[in-house]
Amino acid sequence: MKAEKEFIFGEVKPTENCHASTVLPLPGGDILAAWFGGTREGCDDVDIWVARRSGGVWHPAARVSAARDMPHWNPVLFLRRDGAVRLFFKVGKKVRYWRTWFCDSADGGRTFGEPMELVPGDTGNGRGPVKNKCLRLSDDRVLAPASSETGGMWKCFIDTSFDDGDTWTRGRDVPAREPHSKTIPMIQPTLWESEPGRVHMLTRTAAGRIYRSDSEDFGASWCMAYPTAIPNNNSGIDLARAADGALYLACNPVAENWGPRTPLVLLQSADNGVSWSVGTVLEDEEGEYSYPAVVERDSTLHITYTWRRERVAYRSVML
Repeated sequence: MKAEKEFIFGEVKPTENCHASTVLPLPGGDILAAWFGGTREGCDDVDIWVARRSGGVWHPAARVSAARDMPHWNPVLFLRRDGAVRLFFKVGKKVRYWRTWFCDSADGGRTFGEPMELVPGDTGNGRGPVKNKCLRLSDDRVLAPASSETGGMWKCFIDTSFDDGDTWTRGRDVPAREPHSKTIPMIQPTLWESEPGRVHMLTRTAAGRIYRSDSEDFGASWCMAYPTAIPNNNSGIDLARAADGALYLACNPVAENWGPRTPLVLLQSADNGVSWSVGTVLEDEEGEYSYPAVVERDSTLHITYTWRRERVAYRSVML
């Protein structure tokens, strides 16, 4: 597969450091991307940045901020049924203190309204999507792949919305234990629906492998998470399911906890994630190439990822 690479911004960077991008192809052919950027991850000057690609050109990024003296993290873009673009993101001094905020755009991401807290008063370490895109199911409910890191415990869960993202119901933590009752640390799930009501997740872990869990009831309950054969270096992953059922997973296949975030590859599966093969190598040089976002639209994969913490790279892959 041929994957042409572009940088969303060039040598003139809006911030010194950037990370954790999200991508959203729009119905008219334009593309939105967002990420967090500032002096470095976790600094008080880190805000959300949003850029739009139209006419084959990325336009200058605009800043979105809910608090100028508080770090922002992990934006996620979502297209509502009414055509509005919703931008979710985290705000908090530390990950364990995250709260989820959002703001909407009625003009395709050119401008955004005033940010608001997603679930006011919630103390569950952030609601809604934690890194990867929401999944609209066959019955039109929306699942947000979520996780928490309170008390040093990494746990995945699903937030469900029946009103296109206005209100959310938190599901139970996804069970994840080894035979001897050791809990597997899992965060940042990515989701797909293989058949109506049959939903699956892959998760980032601290166990050297990507783990998987499955649901037979539209994401209401999940089986005990189990290891896949895919190595994981404790870094973010994301996947998309194409119209023909093929899965495309972007990840760093390194079987070492906190191992190098290179290479970054695109894996593919024709059997609903039972087996995987390398579709293309996105990056394999020394450096950090991480936190991919993958969306499929009209037989094209749209992929963004962190490029050395200096820029955000974008690739399109024709299927």
